[in-house]
Amino acid sequence: MKLSYMTRKSLLYKTAVEYWDWTINHIEWCTHWCLFPCYAMMLAKRFWRIKTYDERREIKIVQNSLELLDIEIPKYKDKIKFVHMCFMTDPFMYDAKKKEVIPEVQEMTLNIIKKLNDNWIKATLLTKWLLPKEIIKMNLSKENEYGITLVSLNEKFRNKFEKYSSSYEDRIASLKNLHDAWLKTWISMEPFPSPALDDSLNDSKWIDKLLESISFVDKIIFGKLNYNVKVTQFKYSGNFYYDMADKVIDFCEKKGIEYHIKQWTQKQYNKKTEKVFVCR
Repeated sequence: MKLSYMTRKSLLYKTAVEYWDWTINHIEWCTHWCLFPCYAMMLAKRFWRIKTYDERREIKIVQNSLELLDIEIPKYKDKIKFVHMCFMTDPFMYDAKKKEVIPEVQEMTLNIIKKLNDNWIKATLLTKWLLPKEIIKMNLSKENEYGITLVSLNEKFRNKFEKYSSSYEDRIASLKNLHDAWLKTWISMEPFPSPALDDSLNDSKWIDKLLESISFVDKIIFGKLNYNVKVTQFKYSGNFYYDMADKVIDFCEKKGIEYHIKQWTQKQYNKKTEKVFVCR
């Protein structure tokens, strides 16, 4: 894994994603090697920024991130409801060989969270790796929300499509650790595969097992997998996702978990749940 540094002219920006507000990508590229395919990788290839997944794994930390925030937070603070980390990368990048979060990435991410919180700005985080225990020890805002991506419990599927991510079991354990410390936790069940890609989903009860494994969380986001021809060729793709969305909604309502189902995943889109991360 290659690590280097870069500078940028700006950092904070408003995103058009339906349930997000403002976001930060303080790392360029990532070590995921996600083959769903990865939307960020598709954009990078489309605009000729990179050509291969090997290039994408050569991550760069934006070394002037904190300095940029000192300039941009006063400028945008009144417009920001919360800041998401991250939309096009991962805030806790994982070194698959060492099986640990990359220290330089973790340090920058934690410093950014602290700076946001010191300015009364809530942070939401999402990772495919492990949420570090150091979060518990820091005096961070109780409004922050910490999440993991979890679309399966099938390690065979993970090794094929998320080759360099942490195991599902370890990922859940790191999230449960934060929950047990009374921090807010959530799950992104997106991009959720179909049986055409994850054969464990041929068992209709598999989704129940997956949901039960994360029944402690405060919120769940659910969305189907796009941009993969095998999903669209799956004969029952539409009804499959409608059924899965109904199961997620039923589970969340029974457990008192907040949720949002992404557009085109359920029969009738519920725009009201887009505000799932806005402080009430």
